[in-house]
Amino acid sequence: MTDLGKRKEVVTMLKTAIQDGARQRLACNIVGISCRTFQRWKGDLDKPDGRPSAKHPTPANKLTDQERSEVLALCHSPEYQSSPPSQIVPALADKGQYIASESTCYRILKEEKEQTHRGRARQPHKHGKPRSHTATHPNQVWTWDVTWLKGPVRGLFFYLYMIVDIYSRKIVGWEVWDAETGEKAKLLVQRAVLKEGCANTLEVLHADNGSIQKAYTLREKLDDLNVQASYSRPRVSDDNAYSESLFRTCKYRPDFPIKGFETIETARKWVYQFVEWYNGNHLHSGIQFVTPNAKHNGHDVALLANRHDVYEQAKERNPLRWSGKTRNWEPVEIVHLNKPKDEVIIKVAA
Repeated sequence: MTDLGKRKEVVTMLKTAIQDGARQRLACNIVGISCRTFQRWKGDLDKPDGRPSAKHPTPANKLTDQERSEVLALCHSPEYQSSPPSQIVPALADKGQYIASESTCYRILKEEKEQTHRGRARQPHKHGKPRSHTATHPNQVWTWDVTWLKGPVRGLFFYLYMIVDIYSRKIVGWEVWDAETGEKAKLLVQRAVLKEGCANTLEVLHADNGSIQKAYTLREKLDDLNVQASYSRPRVSDDNAYSESLFRTCKYRPDFPIKGFETIETARKWVYQFVEWYNGNHLHSGIQFVTPNAKHNGHDVALLANRHDVYEQAKERNPLRWSGKTRNWEPVEIVHLNKPKDEVIIKVAA
């Protein structure tokens, strides 16, 4: 927005340049305005910009001061003060409550300067994805990896093995051991398959390109189970995104002991509690903010249908707040392991 004095100065400069032979379009480009703007300014040099003093009508769908206060009070409440709106709004919908949309909650928090990056993690950034596999039901495609957990002294680590189902995001198998070996990886996979009863449905087990991931004992077991072994590309860190994301969630939990675990038993106890929370309480953003257990067992369909009804009822009470359809609460039916950007998936009705 240009003040009146600056306008007069720019118009005078442009007029002089044009009289000296400069082309109007090129001269306008140099000062950063269009030819149409130059003509408008030149037509009435004494008329100031009316935008700052313009009176804008209040939108009919604007939240009232009381509703805005309710949103802030909810975000500040002990129950939700550590949760983002992406977790709060679906949780309220499960209770039959609707106060404002997720984007509205974020906007209000941003206006109050309360929407800032927190925690020890870096802010997210995008990466390219390679070609891989697709899951349309639980226990079809699994990924697994191993991460180190600090021990009681410097240089001593425990090793957390963890398998996640990419369709439901459920942790289907985990162990904490004091070493990384192919034999232990074999036992982990064998126990997970027996526990889930998926010897005939598991198609792919994806892993990084490490030595234990390619150990002969593990590959032999996968051959016995008729499971395809899939691996990340060499020196590429994001081909196993589901397991990497899971470990990130694990290690950035508020109660994660960043100074290390005293014993392997305390490490196993903490991981057990984390798995119970993750599978049973965590509303996962990748599966429409339902828990992995709900998705794995097929309970997400009823939950999401109830959320849809809550939103439709809210729209009926105040239709001006929606310019189109309500939020999409359709269940996630297809999950890709690093889907290529140029791949087009066509869904065929059964």
